[in-house]
Amino acid sequence: MGLFGKTVDPKEKVREFQRKMRSEIRQLDRQIYGIEREEAKVRKQIKESAKKGDRDVCVVLAKSVLQARKAVSKIHRSKAQINSVIMCMQQQLSTMRVAGSVQASTEVLKNMQDLVKVPEIMAAMRELSKEMTKTGIMEELIEETMDAMEPEELEEQAQEEVDRILYEITAGELGRAPAAVSDTLIRPEVEASIAAQAEALYNEAEGRLAAKP
Repeated sequence: MGLFGKTVDPKEKVREFQRKMRSEIRQLDRQIYGIEREEAKVRKQIKESAKKGDRDVCVVLAKSVLQARKAVSKIHRSKAQINSVIMCMQQQLSTMRVAGSVQASTEVLKNMQDLVKVPEIMAAMRELSKEMTKTGIMEELIEETMDAMEPEELEEQAQEEVDRILYEITAGELGRAPAAVSDTLIRPEVEASIAAQAEALYNEAEGRLAAKP
């Protein structure tokens, strides 16, 4: 029961969660745009410094590009996870038509477990997770710790990536040609596919609910 004895519609709560999730995606998009604009400026500075032969300056700037790209990569992964949660909640709407109640989702819990660790959306995701737990969409979050990489391993990996960035931006004048590496970035087309699936599920469920007498 809600305030003044009014029953809270679980379907409406799920839709509310979806709206909030989409709002967070738009916020992340704005952050990506801002980071990429700054990276473009730094790339220009690297090219100018390379022409002057200032390798040390180029290395420092390349490290900032590396940090920017890692940040964007993490944000893209977070967006994909948010879209996954939206899809799961859309399936919840369909399930509610049959079961008449909300069922806890392990997939939602798994994604939210990661999303509450993302600095850019941490506060919003923690608040959402509490509301979703109360609604029954997911179980309560469990605090986790991550194993840290060894400093030497991080330094070696970072240097290789800096060399690749310098090689890329200066057209081979600085840095080293990249070896074959696996790309951990969520590709835009993959992210778009996930978002499209979420939207299709949303429209399908909305149509069914609208047709229901």
